[in-house]
Amino acid sequence: MASSRPKTVYLRGVRDGLPFVLVVVPFALVFGVVAVEAGLTLSQTMGFSVLVIAGAAQIAALQLMVENAPLLVIVATALAVNLRMAMYSASLAPHLGAAPIWKRAVVAYLNVDQTYAMSMIRYEAEPGMTISEKLAYFFGLATPVVPLWYAASLVGAVAGARFPDWLALDFAVPITFLALVAPMLKSLAHVAAALTSVVLALTLAGLPFNTGLLVAGFCAMLVGAGVEVMMERRA
Repeated sequence: MASSRPKTVYLRGVRDGLPFVLVVVPFALVFGVVAVEAGLTLSQTMGFSVLVIAGAAQIAALQLMVENAPLLVIVATALAVNLRMAMYSASLAPHLGAAPIWKRAVVAYLNVDQTYAMSMIRYEAEPGMTISEKLAYFFGLATPVVPLWYAASLVGAVAGARFPDWLALDFAVPITFLALVAPMLKSLAHVAAALTSVVLALTLAGLPFNTGLLVAGFCAMLVGAGVEVMMERRA
């Protein structure tokens, strides 16, 4: 019975990851189309998608490439957009930190918004899960998400602009992040950080090369950390 438990948990992860296909596929299609339109070859597009596996950072970097932004700005923007992955990793460490290093390496690669959000919800709801079960659930979540990210990126790159405008594939980008961020606004610190990032990103939208996004993200982290420290002191 104990040996079958991780298999059951893995299948539950696959089931919980399936709804994300509705946003992952159009998101990846958008990236494939945009990458080809920006001048990337098919191999470059797929290499970008497989190695980076982070849609928001990929699209932000492509936009800056089209604008002929300096390489330093492109790299800094992509890193800033993906800085949340470092916070995701720190949050997952208490749950998966005892796993073998090769499994942690695989988790680090598959640690995207969808796998992180759902795994943390499950881990908090079932604190009695063993590390084997936690890993099985995480990998189950990644099973429908990651391969379809690759496949849809390929389809978008090959099909290119042949997708009709009425499909409005770009809806997936904001919808994805709204669905992931909203449930995480659990404290005043979270809300303060989110509000700061939104206000500053809109206010500084006119800055060249999306540098306003870098400033907004940095200030949001400072505000969130400051509010959390203040709350701890009052407690």
